[in-house]
Amino acid sequence: MKYSQLIGIIATLALVITCYQPWVYVQSKDLLITGMHAPGTNFGRPGLMHVILSVVMIVFFALPKAWAKRINIFVATFNLAWAIKNYIILSTCYVGECPQKKIAIYLLLALSILILLMTFFPKIKLTEEE
Repeated sequence: MKYSQLIGIIATLALVITCYQPWVYVQSKDLLITGMHAPGTNFGRPGLMHVILSVVMIVFFALPKAWAKRINIFVATFNLAWAIKNYIILSTCYVGECPQKKIAIYLLLALSILILLMTFFPKIKLTEEE
């Protein structure tokens, strides 16, 4: 794809923005959990890893080297696994109470899948070596 690297960078930046949006709302404790702020829970900052991985992915999307594109596939796969982990942990019902999922938790998964797909279509100019 011609614009796969640009789409990957834009999706990665959107993923960072999504980490600051509300992910779930726990009504019984009146908690609004985002990727960077999870008060009253033991979740820490689940979006911090996404931000760190996003910086690495943006650098690898921008580098026109084959090794960078290969490593970027691994990093994007780890990012998707982290997104699935966050989705499962944050949206699971505990003791009969199910948190209300916000749109950002779904965007987190969708953007992580899109980023991984964009890593499969790098724009690399190959030269024949004799």
